[in-house]
Amino acid sequence: MHIPESLQDLANSKAVQFLKRPKTITRVFEGVFSLIIFSSLLTDGYQNKVESPQLHCILNSNNVACSFAVGAGFLAFLSCLAFLVLDTQETHIAGTRFRTAFQLLDFVLAVLWVIVWFVGFCFLTNQWQHSSPKEFLLGSSSAQAAIAFTFFSILAWIFQAYLAFQDLRNDAAVPYKRSLDEGGMVLTTLSPPSATSPVNAPTAGPNSLNYASSALSPGLTTPKGPRLAMMPDN
Repeated sequence: MHIPESLQDLANSKAVQFLKRPKTITRVFEGVFSLIIFSSLLTDGYQNKVESPQLHCILNSNNVACSFAVGAGFLAFLSCLAFLVLDTQETHIAGTRFRTAFQLLDFVLAVLWVIVWFVGFCFLTNQWQHSSPKEFLLGSSSAQAAIAFTFFSILAWIFQAYLAFQDLRNDAAVPYKRSLDEGGMVLTTLSPPSATSPVNAPTAGPNSLNYASSALSPGLTTPKGPRLAMMPDN
């Protein structure tokens, strides 16, 4: 099947490649889950009872439960948006220390959100189990949706922590490897010439002394004094 060049260029663009990353997809799911949690309880989480016009939380009339879910969902949504913006600038980060600090912050926050959503899931589930189904006219579906997506958020943030840990572990070995490469390059540059490399020796004349020969045979270069010869008598 022939793919048009325009669609091929679009598929190879940086924006599409960024959206196809597992980390980006996970952040999108986390943001959607958080949006559903706080929006469902913010709109239908407070209902009035049959005998009273005053608004109460549909989770066992515990306003703390609704406030916790709304606040945590809103903060998690903002966290996902902030990290999506930072992920777009991750390729432009030149400093290795700053990149490592960013990845460490991503991992720590992901672990914290796993703990928060686990506590929230247990808390909301407990309050919903103690709620009377006939106490409020509306809002049961919103409460169930908030509890379900709280559980899904736990799984999403666990996977996010795993991805952040993988990035942190992969980038941790880069400075060590780079130092070894640079050390090997320095050793290669400073290594002495090979023994088989030709030596350009200067051309020696009949009356000139060769430095190499003088270094190898010092006896040949020692100046000798004049000798006295006995002349025979005629």
